[in-house]
Amino acid sequence: MTEAVTDRSEETTMYWEKLGCRFSQVNAVFDECMKEAKALLTKGGLEAYIENARIIGKMGRGAEPLLVYLEEAPGVAALVGEHALQDLREFSEYMSTHTNFKAMVPFLQTSGAVARRLHNSKMFRKYIETIRDMMDRTSGSVHGHHTTFPSPGLPELLKQAPKLLGVLSLQGLRNWIEYGIKYYNHHPERQEEYFRLESADAIAVMQRERHGTLLVDNERKLDTYIRALWDDSDYLIPYSVAFDELRKPMPYFADDGIRLPDVYDDLDGISGIDRYRAALAHMSAHRRWSHKMIVDNWSPFQRASVEVFEDSRVDYLACQKYPGLRKLFLALHPVPKEEDLQLEEQGISVFRLRLAMVSRAILDPDYTYENEHVREFVKRFHDLMASGESTSASMSSVALSFIARTRGQRDLSAKMYFDNTEVDYRDDNRHLWIYIEESDEDEMFEHLDKRQSSEDELKGLPPRHYDEWDYNAQNYRPDWVSVYEALHPRGNPVVIDNLLAKHAKLAKRLKAMLEMLKPQDKVRIRYQEEGSELDLDVAIRSLIDFKSGSSPDPRINMSHRTDGRSFAVTLLVDLSQSLSEKAKGSQQTILELSQEAVSLLAWSVQQVGDSFAIGGFHSNTRHDVRYYHIKGFSEPWGDEVKSRLAEMQAGYSTRMGAAMRHAGHYLKSQQADKKLMLILTDGEPADIDVQDPQLLIQDAKQAVNELDRDGIYTYCINLDPKADEYVSDIFGKQYTIVDNVTQLPIKLPELFIALTK
Repeated sequence: MTEAVTDRSEETTMYWEKLGCRFSQVNAVFDECMKEAKALLTKGGLEAYIENARIIGKMGRGAEPLLVYLEEAPGVAALVGEHALQDLREFSEYMSTHTNFKAMVPFLQTSGAVARRLHNSKMFRKYIETIRDMMDRTSGSVHGHHTTFPSPGLPELLKQAPKLLGVLSLQGLRNWIEYGIKYYNHHPERQEEYFRLESADAIAVMQRERHGTLLVDNERKLDTYIRALWDDSDYLIPYSVAFDELRKPMPYFADDGIRLPDVYDDLDGISGIDRYRAALAHMSAHRRWSHKMIVDNWSPFQRASVEVFEDSRVDYLACQKYPGLRKLFLALHPVPKEEDLQLEEQGISVFRLRLAMVSRAILDPDYTYENEHVREFVKRFHDLMASGESTSASMSSVALSFIARTRGQRDLSAKMYFDNTEVDYRDDNRHLWIYIEESDEDEMFEHLDKRQSSEDELKGLPPRHYDEWDYNAQNYRPDWVSVYEALHPRGNPVVIDNLLAKHAKLAKRLKAMLEMLKPQDKVRIRYQEEGSELDLDVAIRSLIDFKSGSSPDPRINMSHRTDGRSFAVTLLVDLSQSLSEKAKGSQQTILELSQEAVSLLAWSVQQVGDSFAIGGFHSNTRHDVRYYHIKGFSEPWGDEVKSRLAEMQAGYSTRMGAAMRHAGHYLKSQQADKKLMLILTDGEPADIDVQDPQLLIQDAKQAVNELDRDGIYTYCINLDPKADEYVSDIFGKQYTIVDNVTQLPIKLPELFIALTK
């Protein structure tokens, strides 16, 4: 029985009686719930609210569903319409009769947050339809019996729904859920992990479905941007702002890289990619012109002032170096309202507003303001910059003077003015501070373990991410594989010269065959400053110009190019651990024989003049596929390339599909009529993080299909005697098996000749 509430109004008592509830927990909060409901709902809405609550209370699922409905439903109805009261009740009723009845409370608990994301009755209903579909599809029978088990991922999905809808459209959420159902419907634990957003592919699929400009899609473009403009480079590391509602992280840089948001939406006509460029330009300017300062004795107000003046200083210098940045910075910089300074009289701290006014005035000569302190310190800023002697230390003196002049007692108020004061392309300035003694404020900064990287990782490009094909689901796993690339380490080129000398007779025979491949027709290219011979007509005309006092044309040479043969060839070499084994019937390892074969092939292609590149690869799980550039398309066959070939080493596994996609990325951009990719391997695709042997075989097959669509012909030279079991699945009829590995130095160049003649 419930205790009577004696001071309850007559109207509230009437509604309580209509509710017909005997739960004491509900009785204790009913008055507060009704107060909110009366403020948000119409008279008819109140009636529907109580009637639907009465039905939920009679479902036999205890007091909690009713309590949550009473608390959340008015807010939902106010946002998406009063028909949502019935929608909430009907779906709760359906869940109550379902094996997923325990998910009813998470559904109701998050309904308000979801409604705030959707703001639309039609969208809210579609959301409920999406949840219902997921619930029905992920619940199932146990070992073929009629008894069903609840959806393991549904409660976790409902808890994450508000966060997901903060970064995904409703269709994006549907796609994200669809992926989780397709892959994990028969793996309850992994399904829970996916819908908790704790698995790698949950994050990857979410990133694929997100709106806006993703850092992962533009990492190389942005890295090139700071290399070209600022002669700077560092790891670009994404962080998510989607799940930090209370304290939005800010960009920053530290010893281990530059942190940027994982996604930027377009803002006020500025594209997401330009927002990334603005943030990188600002941080690059800091890295070039700012210096650390000891700040143990500075108050938070003083540090905030120094930050704004130093930010303005580096922005000013960046705009002097690249004037086009000013337009971008101005578009992203808020325009503070000077009239809001009057809010100080109401006990609101406006020191952030004063600093924002200074920052805008420094950047924007057309910004109008009357405040005398702002005028004075903007002038002092420009005078210091004009002197050519501005430093972080000198600018901090100006900043400290500003805060000393303008700070008042009201600045200590807990009520802080924030509107139009945040410049979101700027970083958090942690790089400026030196603390002689540890303080509590150090906890604000994220101290990450320094990554233990090899030299090539530190100097290499950021990873390129590739999808991987899952033949079980007939779908791609997005951004599943990380490919790191670097120049192959160098060794002694004499090793390769000795190998070529060893095969001198073979080289002589190959040369006769290669002569037949060489295109015979030559095309003359005139007007060259450097060339193979003098262009007499142009040279005589230039001499006459010189004698007559005119400027002679320096393009007096000419060169030739062959016409009629247009090939671009990539040789992709498997460098997995199995290459270190001794070849059958030989004292040499498979790797050593591969070195000989690749060297002869490279020499052969050089004779013909085709565009040719060599890459090597191995893998250590999907997170670490290494691609080594041994010879680039534009590199000549010489000691540099020979030195890399001489240093070839075997290790790890064979994730072939990712390596083929990466090699194809470079090959398809070559200007050639015919493009050929040769894959030299001694075994089937495999990696230590893959249990199903067919998974990487089918992914490699899909990579072959993708390359074929791009106009690239793939051909495999396989050194595994058992390759018949799998190689045709990948390459169809486009392969050769070399049973006797010792014949590889002969077979590989001959195969190239046969494929390209």
